[in-house]
Amino acid sequence: MATGPRYKVAFRRRRECRTDYYARRKLLTSHEARAVVRRSNKNITVQFAEFGMEGDKIVVSASTKELVKMGWTHSCSSVPAAYLVGYLAGKKAVKADIEYAVLDIGMQNPQHGGVLFAVAKGMNDAGVEVPASDEVMPAEDRLYGKHIDDAIKGDVKALIDKMEAE
Repeated sequence: MATGPRYKVAFRRRRECRTDYYARRKLLTSHEARAVVRRSNKNITVQFAEFGMEGDKIVVSASTKELVKMGWTHSCSSVPAAYLVGYLAGKKAVKADIEYAVLDIGMQNPQHGGVLFAVAKGMNDAGVEVPASDEVMPAEDRLYGKHIDDAIKGDVKALIDKMEAE
C-alpha cells in the first residue's frame, strides 16, 4: 500500500464498497424524503428517512417481519413479499403525510422486475409517489406470485385487503 504525504486513503465505507458518497450527497441535497430499501437473504426492510444535520430521522419503517405477524407464511425475500412490504410502508407513509419519496437502494444491484422495484411498485400503489419507470417494474403476475405458486395470489390479495381495512 502506498504511503507518504501525498497519498490519501479513501473513506473506510468506500473502500469496503458499502457507501457511494457521491450518490448519497445527491440524495441528501435534494431535501426530499428517502425511501431506504435494504434486503438480506431472509428479510426486506423499508424506511422513510428525512435528512437532518444531526443525523437522518426515520419517520416510518416496515419490514417483512411484520408481514409474518399479519399471517404471511411464504418466503419473506420474494417479489410478492417485497411488493407487500412496499405497500405496507406506503400506507404508513401516507398516514405520516409523506406523499413523495426518492428511492434509496444504496450499493445494491438493481435488476429490471426485481425485488427492489417490487417495493417501489408497492409504495406507488399505496399512494406514495416514488419516481421509477414502468419498464423496470415487475409484471402483475410476478407481483402476485404466479411464477412461484398459484396459491400465493390469494394470500397476497388477502393481506392487501387486511392492510386496507386498518
